[in-house]
Amino acid sequence: MPRRDFGALWAAAEIRSQEQGANGVTDYAAGAVAITCRWLAVATIEGPGGRRRPASAPITSTSRTAQDELIEAEYLAAETLAARPAPPEWLARQPGYLAAVCATLRWAWRGVGTASVLADH
Repeated sequence: MPRRDFGALWAAAEIRSQEQGANGVTDYAAGAVAITCRWLAVATIEGPGGRRRPASAPITSTSRTAQDELIEAEYLAAETLAARPAPPEWLARQPGYLAAVCATLRWAWRGVGTASVLADH
């Protein structure tokens, strides 16, 4: 996937998440795409007390740098959860989150699907 496409998806997810939040709406899908992109891009985020820290992976929450082996493990963890008959409670309370993580990793990591993972949400 071209970097410009990845950047465009990431920016769209961040903007949508911020706009929805400003309107009092929690958009779990947009948030999931943004979180996944931050981790894949090895971004730093502002943590408690304004301290900068590495972005965490969207499913396992590891803050280890996204490298091939870890990205594959995150992808497999997401797809395994998606294949379960019922999601864990923390995911059940966040509709659209897991599907958006899976779609983003499929597209960005595996090259499957499209960058329009936010279109259906």
